Amino acid sequence: MLPFANMPYGSAPGYCFPLTEICMYLLLLLCGWHAIKRGTPQVAWLLGALCFGLLLEYVNVATNSGYVYGQFWLMLGKAPHNIPFCIGCGWAVIIYSSRLFTDNFALPVWAAAALDSLLALNIDGSMDVVAYRLHMWHWDWAGRGYASETLTGQWFGVPYANFYGWLLVVFFYSFFGRLLEKVALTRIWRAVLPLLSIILSQAALWVFLFPLADLLKQVFGISSIQRLIALLIILMLLAAAGFAKKNKRIACYFPPAAWIVPLWFHVYFLTWLFLGGFSGESSGMTIFSLLNAMAGIFIHLPVLIKKRPVTILVETC
Repeated sequence: MLPFANMPYGSAPGYCFPLTEICMYLLLLLCGWHAIKRGTPQVAWLLGALCFGLLLEYVNVATNSGYVYGQFWLMLGKAPHNIPFCIGCGWAVIIYSSRLFTDNFALPVWAAAALDSLLALNIDGSMDVVAYRLHMWHWDWAGRGYASETLTGQWFGVPYANFYGWLLVVFFYSFFGRLLEKVALTRIWRAVLPLLSIILSQAALWVFLFPLADLLKQVFGISSIQRLIALLIILMLLAAAGFAKKNKRIACYFPPAAWIVPLWFHVYFLTWLFLGGFSGESSGMTIFSLLNAMAGIFIHLPVLIKKRPVTILVETC
């Protein structure tokens, strides 16, 4: 019997979920080790991202936002509204590693947050269509009356609103966290900043995902794909504007956590795209997955081939 109606793929191999979960924990340890060496504020930033990821996932699942999770080893909450702890770890390492990469360019707060969001979306572009078909999480197209769109609805079965949410989650946490750091006067203050960032981010996220989205749809007829495209354009323009303000050379260092995390996500889920037999389902999905992974690797390639700190022309602000 198939795990979900209208989904033609059976359960993932028995080792898939445990392997994924263990890898997530190892990536969290990698980022945690780097954060500990950098100090309390960095540890707080990583733990804040972990708590924020778990909170937003629990709220989404508990409020029946259209998806449920598969069963991993460590689950938080009560079924069917329980969430895997490793998903929070995934949010934490993606947000943390994105910032490690972005911090090297000394961009303005708004541009750095925009770039963080785009880097995170690049990772999600390799992950979601594959993880969905492995039943790590499931969007209930059938339950919403669109049974025929289980694999074809919107982005190969992944709602556009999911990608819209990804961009907003990373942008708000990164933006508020970076902004508050500028007024941090003590180490203790910087240590508690992620908690305030979570509160502000969750409030902003709710506004954008519900009242604002409903207003745009009902008054202006703006759909989820239109909101996603508009947000992508805005974030790309913000990032480009930040790079356009370069005026000083600084020496940059990209630690392993900055590139191992995105590399793992791209390679791991691209491997499952073929190992799980999903690559034959849609040539468009497979081509995009390959191009997206190549783009992510290309972005980080200069980091991988340079043995010494990289000197880059950037703005200090």
